[in-house]
Amino acid sequence: MLTQKQHDLLLFIHERVQKTGVSPSFDEMKDALDLKSKSGIHRLISALEERGFIRRIAHRARALEVVKLPEDIAAKKAPAPGFAEEVPGFTHAANENEPMAIPLVGKIAAGTPIEAIQHDGHFVDVPKGLLARGEHYALEIEGDSMTGAGILDGDTVVIQRADTAQSGDIIVALVDDEEATLKTFLKNGSKITLQAENPAYEPREFTTDRVKVQGKLVGLLRRY
Repeated sequence: MLTQKQHDLLLFIHERVQKTGVSPSFDEMKDALDLKSKSGIHRLISALEERGFIRRIAHRARALEVVKLPEDIAAKKAPAPGFAEEVPGFTHAANENEPMAIPLVGKIAAGTPIEAIQHDGHFVDVPKGLLARGEHYALEIEGDSMTGAGILDGDTVVIQRADTAQSGDIIVALVDDEEATLKTFLKNGSKITLQAENPAYEPREFTTDRVKVQGKLVGLLRRY
């Protein structure tokens, strides 16, 4: 049994994640529940986590996942008889062009790696048809090392959050926990190669412990 505040916070987190793909900040939760301090939010989140309604996603700031909903909320969100339930991340054809806001976490190098990605509070609208299952974010491209894959300097790429990848996937790779880059991922035993799609750039090889997969490319936005 949840308290009213726990119930309200869970619903607020759930609706925000469904709408934007990212959980609200502690300040936003505090304001939504009209609390005077963030310590109250910490206590509510801990209580929801202990009861199995949410879980924290490791190594990500502001990362909360709603595991289940109370029966009263779940019943209201259940599909009407005769209609198929929509799976989050997938849309019916008529809704594929409907925009969905995802976080724009900054710039990433498609040449020499630059700073690790961080969310600065900005969002970008993306057609739902570009999105797959799970969480997504967007990055602005700097550099020309991925032109062979059709990814140009100034493009915005849509990334599905993931911590694993298959050889041949174009991924966001975090190198040595401090530099992020967009490259084709190739794995051979204990070695990982980050392959540019431009012959002007040499492939870079690392041991597996030096590279973390941060997401996989699922779409691209370009302004003309």
